[in-house]
Amino acid sequence: MNSYLEKVLHEFDLPLQNPVLVFSVLLFIILLSPVILRRFNIPAIIGLIISGVIVGPYGFNILEKNSAIELFSTIGLLYIMFIAGLELDLNEFKAHRNKSLLFGFFTFIIPLGLGFPVTHYLLGYGFDASLLISSMFATHTLVAYPIVSRLGIAKNQAVAITVGGTILTDTAVLVILAVITGKSEGALDSEFIIRMGVSLMIFTFIMFWLVPPFAKWFFKKLESEKQSHYIFVLSVVFFAAFLAEIAGVEPIIGAFMAGLALNKLIPHSSTLMNRIEFIGNSLFIPFFLIAVGMLVDVSVLLRGPQALIVAATLTVVALVGKWFAAFFTQITFKYNSNQRQLIFGLSASHAAATLAVITVGFKAGLLDENILNGTILLILITCIVASFATEKAAKKIVSDNESENPSTSQPKANSAEHILVPIANIENVESLIDFGILIKDKKSLNPISILSVVTNNEEAEANILKARNKLEAFVKHASASETKVNIVATIDHNPASGIARISREILADIIILGWPKKAGVIEKIIGEKMDSILHSNDRTTFVSFTANPFNTHKRIIMAMPPFAESEVGFVHWMVKVMKFAQELSLPILLFSNSESYLAVETFMKKNKVSVGLRSQLFTDWDDFLILSKYINLNDIIFLISARKNSASYINQLDGLPSKIEKHFPENSRIVVFPQLYDRCNINPNYEDISAGPLIKGIETVQKIGKGIGHIFKP
Repeated sequence: MNSYLEKVLHEFDLPLQNPVLVFSVLLFIILLSPVILRRFNIPAIIGLIISGVIVGPYGFNILEKNSAIELFSTIGLLYIMFIAGLELDLNEFKAHRNKSLLFGFFTFIIPLGLGFPVTHYLLGYGFDASLLISSMFATHTLVAYPIVSRLGIAKNQAVAITVGGTILTDTAVLVILAVITGKSEGALDSEFIIRMGVSLMIFTFIMFWLVPPFAKWFFKKLESEKQSHYIFVLSVVFFAAFLAEIAGVEPIIGAFMAGLALNKLIPHSSTLMNRIEFIGNSLFIPFFLIAVGMLVDVSVLLRGPQALIVAATLTVVALVGKWFAAFFTQITFKYNSNQRQLIFGLSASHAAATLAVITVGFKAGLLDENILNGTILLILITCIVASFATEKAAKKIVSDNESENPSTSQPKANSAEHILVPIANIENVESLIDFGILIKDKKSLNPISILSVVTNNEEAEANILKARNKLEAFVKHASASETKVNIVATIDHNPASGIARISREILADIIILGWPKKAGVIEKIIGEKMDSILHSNDRTTFVSFTANPFNTHKRIIMAMPPFAESEVGFVHWMVKVMKFAQELSLPILLFSNSESYLAVETFMKKNKVSVGLRSQLFTDWDDFLILSKYINLNDIIFLISARKNSASYINQLDGLPSKIEKHFPENSRIVVFPQLYDRCNINPNYEDISAGPLIKGIETVQKIGKGIGHIFKP
């Protein structure tokens, strides 16, 4: 009994060695520290870093930094850089790449220019050592990036230029590190420079010219293997980090490049993106933050005034240099104070690259122990300051965005948006749900409703149970992206009346339909199903056919008839199409007249939509197929159509879906029917009265007349 008790107690000897117990302690820290510190309004990131200090070898020595913690920490750091590249709004980045370059210059040259004289003349270090220390001031790690990601402002322009500037300044600093260490080892010659330049060119070629097409092929061939998608992404990230290391730069550069390479292939609202963020934010990134805290040796402050002076000087110079860089960026681009603070918060934290620079310099004998210990404290203080600054600025930006007039972006309250997806063919359900997830407003509290209409006959009750069972499988698919799905199975005389009734009952704003099968002779005489559905409701309706996964497309081809901008539902469908384009980072080629193009451009400027837009004048709707010379296989076609009693309706719109299906069978295509009436201004006494049956009857007579006319034609 005593031996057993001794064995049990031995498991708790400090530092803990049992890998299962170590992992359990780390998970409890990840679970509890944010919850406890949230009560004191302290960001979760700081809680994890402080927890690392407490349990680390310089704290209570509960855990030591072994190979397992080192591995998870490295994965977490790579994850932060990968997600930063993945969430970067490429359209915003391309539109403001000069701003990123200028910010990268500011955040590199100002801390470097401020730090060199301080370390060289004030602290008395040599030229190479001073240059190395001051270059450390120029680096920064996006430790606070999970905050902006969680608050949903990752696509803000200030975030985009900060992320872009991060990769520029860190690359420059790591090149300086390679040059100085090469000089100290006597290997700095023309061969060294040529080798580094060639290796970086090869690395860039692999990441941006080979990885994207291979990834697109993989996602297309293994579309149903969702688990394989995540494993593939992780493989790309770590392989890219390895290639970067071979090329002579830090692995974090490779992880960021992997994020950029896969950016267009992983929509932000997709299931895959949700899995990437969930696992990273739940496990790997917290491990990295705890590991950063485990590096901090607070006892450095008690080792004499010299260590304290060095630590204080390094910290002040690092923070002041980054603040001035953010200040000059604000002045140059006329940003507000919240954006300046956000830039400062994101760029103020020093961790990965800083640690790499100082560690290499210390091992090479260029730096002493005072600089090493001072840098460790600098990492702790800058991470704390950066986290507070970022969270405060991000919350203010979110608050300012929510206080703006919602009518400029949505026709009704965001929290009430409801999407209805009627299902006729089970094979199309997944792609229709994916489309709904991409265009759904994230603030909406309502689920996506999947509807199956069962014919009212003797077998109706049995059929409705079968329909529910078939649709249950797709709830799991949607829930993987944290999207709520509601299943509705109803009995009605025909699909059109069932869809119309349910859309009114749930107050649906958007109806997403699958592409209809070709109608038979009888359907053409009595009225096609699609026409019946459109006549029986006035909601914004999308009719979708997906030939390839959405993330494999390269461009949107959008055709707008004259006066489409005059429709009541113009703003509504524009919001959704632009959201779809932003999610997939797709540019738009617009075919319309000049008035419609001006309306689209005005909408984008007013709502600050960062989507690449090019226009082509198009007015000859009788010869729609002339557009075929502009349409490629990887394009997705958006046809903005209209109902027959609307302002933008023209006769040529009737046959266009069939023509598109016939001449572009391998292209994904979506036909948009705008909302017909302003639902806020409908008199409730007349809401159920519709001209649909009358119009449908007139059209039936016209069809019969045309058919008889064809019979008597010579």
